[in-house]
Amino acid sequence: MVPPIRLWDAGVPNRAALTIMTRNSRMPESLAADLDAECSACLMGARRLGELFDRYGVETVESCFDAILARTTETYRREILGKIPVGSWVWEDYAEHDGVDEPMLHTQRITLTRTAADDPDGERLVLDFGGTSPQAKGPINHVGDASDGVFLKKWLAPILRNLADTPERMAELDVNEGIVPLIEMRFPPPGTLLTPVFPAPTNARTFVILRLLGVLAGVVAKAVDGRMPADQETIRYTGVYGEDLEGRSYLMREVLGGGSGGRYYADGEDTIHVVPDSRNLPTEFTEARFPFRVESLSLAVDSGGAGQYRGGLGYEKSIRMLKDGHFMSIADRSILACWGVRGGKAGKPFQVTIDPGGPREREVDALADAEPVQAGEVIRIRTTGGGGWGDPLQRDPELVVRDVVWRKVSPAAALADYGVVLTGALDDDTLAYDAAATEAERSGRPAPSEAFFDRGPGFARLSGGHAHAEVDVL
Repeated sequence: MVPPIRLWDAGVPNRAALTIMTRNSRMPESLAADLDAECSACLMGARRLGELFDRYGVETVESCFDAILARTTETYRREILGKIPVGSWVWEDYAEHDGVDEPMLHTQRITLTRTAADDPDGERLVLDFGGTSPQAKGPINHVGDASDGVFLKKWLAPILRNLADTPERMAELDVNEGIVPLIEMRFPPPGTLLTPVFPAPTNARTFVILRLLGVLAGVVAKAVDGRMPADQETIRYTGVYGEDLEGRSYLMREVLGGGSGGRYYADGEDTIHVVPDSRNLPTEFTEARFPFRVESLSLAVDSGGAGQYRGGLGYEKSIRMLKDGHFMSIADRSILACWGVRGGKAGKPFQVTIDPGGPREREVDALADAEPVQAGEVIRIRTTGGGGWGDPLQRDPELVVRDVVWRKVSPAAALADYGVVLTGALDDDTLAYDAAATEAERSGRPAPSEAFFDRGPGFARLSGGHAHAEVDVL
């Protein structure tokens, strides 16, 4: 393995190392530009930080840093920690595949304990990851116990902001080293998804560390009667590659977002991106550079989980290949959907279909490479929808009608998922609902499940037929 080396040293680039990296890429110019941008950003940050120290002095600047961290600790203790009652709760969620073994439940479990103010070690949250699955053969492992879990504490802490008094206050809360004293982490012995033993592969660790955000949200939801968002999109990379119309090698890789979970006060947001600087690539750019045509880009109808507050929608994107090529995908949530909470339903999972409606129509696995696509064939990508929050039968029928008009919910789903009996038509702007028929339809539905969470039908496929996990019941 290549040991850690400096790409820049004392302001001078390590040209030999940079050349080795770019020459081992199929697109050296693209990689070189990427490295230049990242290094330039780091150098600028270092320069400006140095200017700050030069202007005010080391003692003053470091005192300001300490004050910021101390303020964060006190703010979270006062405004967030107090929203969680003293007690213990346990919940788990799963990665669905590791790229080596067949799809299975790779468990990530958190036992959350909120200590009392008179606890000998202080008032804090204890996150115990005992019960997490053994390390995987494929690269989804994450070394969570590195540096005593300090990175993982800061990674998970933004979830706690959902407990703020208002959405506006939530947006004001910073996450920094100041949250570290308020969280204690207890890791299982070596050899699990979060404590892998070398040489366990870790390249696709985002599947696990992004899932952990949802595990923490879920276990906190159990503690606060669901006053947390339902599950949201994670991350996926899709792309095509081959030779363009001039015979040059190309790779188009795209990070498409998905829907966020419904919240106790609002629907989820559509097509959000966990990675803030990743967006769907502009059609004008991709069509000019790569041998395909973007046929459509829209919201994926019915992808958001049904609920009193609906989950946000994912993307639906269709591209038509102009020359033979290959499709690749590194994605999760293709079997296990984003869960709904407190009666809300799971969103729709990730799905890729090649040649939809054509003679060679086929579904492609979420982890795929070198999938051949012929010129003229369409690749349709549908990304995950967020989970729903609350019983869909409690949703205002007027909002369901609005969602149908906005093409976020289909007329069929309005009846099947929300029990809303529509009248009129979309085409002539007469769409409405029958209040009496809707009330009768809803009152005739069976009682909701005892489970506090809904994982969608994919869970039964991987769990041996179980509708929900034991930890899903309060």
